[in-house]
Amino acid sequence: QVQLEESGGGLVQPGGSLRLSCAASGSISSINRMGWYRQAPGKQRELVATLTRGGGTIYAISVKGRFTISRDNAKNTVYLQMNSLRPEDTAVYYCNVIAQVVGAGVYRNLEVWGQGTLVTISS
Repeated sequence: QVQLEESGGGLVQPGGSLRLSCAASGSISSINRMGWYRQAPGKQRELVATLTRGGGTIYAISVKGRFTISRDNAKNTVYLQMNSLRPEDTAVYYCNVIAQVVGAGVYRNLEVWGQGTLVTISS
């Protein structure tokens, strides 16, 4: 299986910055995609940014130019650098990983969600 450990959420003033981290561990053969989603109160979960193994990125229009997703392949860790934060960025941020796992010689694809980390933008 795969376990995700998220960190980096917190309270920051508008215009400030935060960096989220998500480390994946377990019986991982390879990671196909890592990304971040968020869910604000009363709203549906939405994509923030994703990064494929080949380096392809997708960003939500609302965060493009302010957020940057990156990964450390050696550590199976994905980061989300968030700059110029706005009150509307307030949400619970969830790490999402699509990995190939191996067990008893059997390989299969698995999608895993983190527990979520709260990001609050307020003065």
